[in-house]
Amino acid sequence: KNRQDRYTILSDRNLEILTEYWYRYNRPRGWLFPSTVRDEPLTTAAVETFIKDHARALGLPEGVTPHTLRHCFACHSLEDGISHTFIQQLLGHRSPNSTDVYLQMTSKALMGIRSPFDTFGKGGMEVCGDGR
Repeated sequence: KNRQDRYTILSDRNLEILTEYWYRYNRPRGWLFPSTVRDEPLTTAAVETFIKDHARALGLPEGVTPHTLRHCFACHSLEDGISHTFIQQLLGHRSPNSTDVYLQMTSKALMGIRSPFDTFGKGGMEVCGDGR
């Protein structure tokens, strides 16, 4: 997007799968995900079509796109306790407001929140603000 590189994490298991795929199918061609039409990389339009077709075949709701995967990544990272700042960096956002769009609270995340009333006073009588 905007001709800006994006970097993200790559799980060890995913690296194994991609390495096996590379050596088995594409090493001679040079591209990790080659186009089936030309000796070029797969286009973003082809990836979007692939995701939409497979989402439909799996019975997922209409509107699933590659961008949906970014939203899912951000939400699951938040649920796993990754800080908002790290998620912002992983998504390549300059502004925290851009990241907020991705971090729609899920019921799973909300269920883990403890009431301050349950933790108040443990280890002392801490009071917020001016002490009133």
